[in-house]
Amino acid sequence: MGSSSSSYAPKTIYLDVDGKVQKVIFSRHCSPCDIRELLCSSSNIPRNTAIMLVDPEGTLVSIDPTMPTNSPSNLYKVMPLCTGQLGEKEDMFQNALSQVADQFSRAFRINELKTEVTNRLAMLEKRVELEGLKVVEIENCKKDLKKLRDEMATRTGGRVSCTCKYNFDDGKKLCPRRDVPSYPKYTLSQETIEALKKPTFDVWHWEHNEMLSCLEYMYHDLGLVKEFNMNPITLKRWLLGIQENYRNNPFHNFRHCFCVSQMMYGMIHLCSLQEKLTLTDMGILMTAAVCHDLDHPGYNNTYQINARTELAVRYNDISPLENHHCAVAFQIISLPECNIFANVELEVFKQIRQAIITLILATDMARHGEILDSFKQKVDNFDFTNEEHVRCLKMVLIKCCDISNEVRPTEVAEPWVDCLLEEYFLQSDREKAEGLPVAPFMDRDKVTKPTAQIGFIKFVLIPMFETVMKLFPQVEEVMVQPLRDSRDHYEELKQIDDAMTEKKKSENMPLGGKKK
Repeated sequence: MGSSSSSYAPKTIYLDVDGKVQKVIFSRHCSPCDIRELLCSSSNIPRNTAIMLVDPEGTLVSIDPTMPTNSPSNLYKVMPLCTGQLGEKEDMFQNALSQVADQFSRAFRINELKTEVTNRLAMLEKRVELEGLKVVEIENCKKDLKKLRDEMATRTGGRVSCTCKYNFDDGKKLCPRRDVPSYPKYTLSQETIEALKKPTFDVWHWEHNEMLSCLEYMYHDLGLVKEFNMNPITLKRWLLGIQENYRNNPFHNFRHCFCVSQMMYGMIHLCSLQEKLTLTDMGILMTAAVCHDLDHPGYNNTYQINARTELAVRYNDISPLENHHCAVAFQIISLPECNIFANVELEVFKQIRQAIITLILATDMARHGEILDSFKQKVDNFDFTNEEHVRCLKMVLIKCCDISNEVRPTEVAEPWVDCLLEEYFLQSDREKAEGLPVAPFMDRDKVTKPTAQIGFIKFVLIPMFETVMKLFPQVEEVMVQPLRDSRDHYEELKQIDDAMTEKKKSENMPLGGKKK
């Protein structure tokens, strides 16, 4: 009942109820129950009394909502039926009421409206439920991620923090965070250009942007930009990408990368390798040097394997760090904006890629004896036209450059020893905390700077450089002699340390020969 919400005029019926005229307006949504409720409430008839609708002559009628609206002068009468008469008239009334309900349903499309409303309500309820579940799931995921981050941040013994820095499924993470416009162009002085070619170059006086410019100059000076048809802007972006992907470790950082690359550039000039090797070989040597320690985590292969880190598992304990450096290097090169070999033929690029991988893998010190022995077998009858001989030489050259700090002047080399020992001590502290084996040369309670360097110089550096000296005699004066001087320097320091230790011991010994 009430006013209709439809666009057409409502139906009106006038009823004579006990001599009183009642005007009734039915909306399109009115049901038969509403009619009965109206009629019952409009009289004093008890609710359990049946209702019969008759015309003024007393004939039983049914209401057709589509018929013209009646007027007050031609009223329908509402007649009560006593309870005793119900049985007799019940069927007639029910038929009339059914017809009324049917007519109302057809006229006002009540059932269709109910179905439509019910369906829409069900859809809304389902949508609300689904959206609510999504919100709950998202919040749960956020909580789980936060919990995981908190656990990783507080877990002192967690070995997962030494995994690779980047997810290889998203190469964009390897892009430099800044582009070429913010990469200042430096004009190198003639003095700097000449110094770059020598092992005496002081690597500590240069900022990152300056080191980037020096590396860029080396590629141009060696003719590599022209040889590989590099876009100069791509070279800049590649170098930026390289710098961004070295971590801030005490030793294995971007400055170490620059040291190794500068020493390679110096050895190329010192040994006149441009006259003996191809420009492609020059590009392989320089690029391997630049990339050789990319994303180094600061913990060596021994730790990776003993701690069963993600890198060790991924590479089956076989040179995990070096394999990772290669992977990151070619992730960067795979980016179009950083691909310095974009204009190289595919087959040539495959050869370059394989050669760079070979050189980076050769920097694993676990393979030192194997590689040096192989070179020793070839050096006396070395053939620059022999591909295997040249490959072995390039492996030895990158090894020399990688561990060449002691070739430099003492004031340049010694700070690197401090950096390396700091990184070693961080690793040994972690190994002790995790119950892993600790190498004596990395234990802060056992090693000193002289003891750390003497054995390394005598048994690793000098034998390797002296072998190279057989092929390139000019190496002796510039590189081997500084190594011998460095060995003598640390042996003198050790003698001083030993003397001071003995003195302390004697001061603490009583006459009986026992400690106080």
